[in-house]
Amino acid sequence: MQLSDIIGPLDTKATAPKYQLLSNAIRQAVERGALKSGQPLPAERDIAEDMGVSRVTVRKALDSLAQDGFLERRRGAGTFVSGPVSLPTARLASFSETMAGRGRKVRSEWIDRAEGVATPEECMGLGLAPGARVYRLTRIRYADDSPMALETATVPAFALAGAGPVAGSLYQALEETGHRPVRALERLRAVNLNAEQAARLGVPVGDAGLLAERRGFLANGKTVEMTRSYYRGDAYDFIAELKT
Repeated sequence: MQLSDIIGPLDTKATAPKYQLLSNAIRQAVERGALKSGQPLPAERDIAEDMGVSRVTVRKALDSLAQDGFLERRRGAGTFVSGPVSLPTARLASFSETMAGRGRKVRSEWIDRAEGVATPEECMGLGLAPGARVYRLTRIRYADDSPMALETATVPAFALAGAGPVAGSLYQALEETGHRPVRALERLRAVNLNAEQAARLGVPVGDAGLLAERRGFLANGKTVEMTRSYYRGDAYDFIAELKT
């Protein structure tokens, strides 16, 4: 089977460089499982002939994917799929920032954007008085048009005062109001995605997922964010650097 049978033809009408088109097509094939972890790719010359591009284009695309952790170059053996996206947990960054830093096209599909009175659980988690107002933001996060995470963030209303409706990065909106968190605590655990979560993320019910629960803090120690994100287990792994 040729690579084009898996990723399809490149969009000849697109304005992006051909190596980016090829890189994105291979990346999406890895993310949806069409290219499996450990699977070898054809030789560069064969990919070039198959896709109708130059070997320089193929080399740039594969080098980019190897740098992002999607492919592994093995001297004398070839190029292999290395598996899901690896995200370092040491840096406090939003989903948008993390994906943009990897050259991914980010977008969100909003499910709910609402303001209301904080629940007792939200009051405890955010350190708010009873009756305080909060914003609840629920959306599906996409990278290169592939659903990656189902995210719900709860933020005190004061933290977004004057920001208007959040349309893109939550952290960017919080930065504009001077309430971007400077540190966070994040808990990760394995889960099986329920029917609603699986439907939102486009995977079978019961598939493995990662639940990330984050609390973000301002410099004065005040909690400004509670976020719960369900990640597709086939699209993510997390890496933490540990130092003595």
